[in-house]
Formats: sequence, structure tokens, C-alpha cells
Amino acid sequence: MIALAGLALATLAFVGTHLALSHPLRMRLLGHLGEQWFLLLYSAVAFVTLGWMIFAYRAVRNSFPLWVAPPWAWPTAAGVMLVACILLVGSFFRNPAFPRPGARPQPARPASGVFAVTRHPMNMAFILWALVHIGLWGSPRNLIVAGGILVLAVLGSIGQDGKKLDVVGEPWRAWMARTSFVPFGALLTGRAPWRGLGEAWPAVIGGLLLWLAITWFHAPEVSPLAALAQ
Repeated sequence: MIALAGLALATLAFVGTHLALSHPLRMRLLGHLGEQWFLLLYSAVAFVTLGWMIFAYRAVRNSFPLWVAPPWAWPTAAGVMLVACILLVGSFFRNPAFPRPGARPQPARPASGVFAVTRHPMNMAFILWALVHIGLWGSPRNLIVAGGILVLAVLGSIGQDGKKLDVVGEPWRAWMARTSFVPFGALLTGRAPWRGLGEAWPAVIGGLLLWLAITWFHAPEVSPLAALAQ
């Protein structure tokens, strides 16, 4: 029980400091420290709290889960994780949310690639990861970590939109009008063109490779590659 409480505290520290440094404290600290020192502080805090969370997770005994998903859910979850990997890889291509110090705001372009699917592909990847892990295996330590990541990804997306509106202004408002947080929302309502998905091929290739690697190392007993190797 003590170890479980330690994991909850570590997860709270990771999620809380990440949200605080990304949003309410960011501009104040940037003004005092400057860009480089702030990034160093941000990275150091993230590294320490993530390491603490991993250490605390391993210290908790994997107790009997509150629920276990039925067999049919596992291949479904694998498919969802493939989508998450594609979104994660695609988030590194032409991501307007990445900081560009000194750069002028750019006019809103049509959403393309994974951004035609969701405005927050990286956070959506973590949301899908968390939901899959919560649904498959309801052990207390899994629920704490996956629940923390879920809260961080959802609140981080909301906070990012608010922060970008304050900093970038109208170009980001126009970008929000052309995209959606909910996957496929902008495509289904006509705000994003379906042809924009054609630019997602690097994300699909990279996401597939990432998914195969994770499947190989994370669950070798059910990996399609491991089955072929036997």
C-alpha cells in the first residue's frame, strides 16, 4: 500500500510539474530565466519526475487486476495502438504547435497529414495509449500511471490551445477553425480536406515501424514478428 501511494505521488509530481511548467508558470519563468535556461529546467524536472514514476512503478507489486479484457479486445487494442503510433510519428512533421523562437506567426494553412485527423496528434496518441492500457488490464499500478497520462494529455491539449491563442492570436484561432481535437471531427464536418490525408504517408510508414518495434519488445509472446521467427 505504501508503494502504491508512492507511485501515486510520483505520477502526480510528473503530471503536475509538466502542466505547471507548460502553462501557468511558463511565461513568468521564461522572463526570469530566458529560453535556454527554461528549457534546461523543464527537461531536468521532466527527467527527474519521469524517472521517479518509473522507479515507483517497478516498486509496486503487480497485484491481481480489477478486470482483464476478453481475448477479442487484445487484437483490437493492437489496432488502436497502431493508430496511436501513426499519430505520434506524424506529430513531428510540420507541427505548428512546436515552439519557434523569434519566428513570425504563419497564416493558417489547410490541415494535412495527421493534423487533418486531430489538432493534437501527439497528445491524442498518449490518450489512446492510456485508454488501451486502462481497458486491457485494470491493475492498481497500471490505472494510476495510465490515468495520470490521460489527464496530462487531455489537460495539456486544452492548455496548449489557450496558450497559443494568447501568444499567436488570430492565426491559431484560424488553425483551430480548420482542425479538431476529436479525431476525424474536422474531416467529417468539411473543415479539413480529405485529400490532406495523402500527406500522411511518412507518418504511416514511421508509425508502422514504431508499432512493430513496440510489439516485438513489449509483448513478444503475441508479436506477429516473433511468431514468424519461431
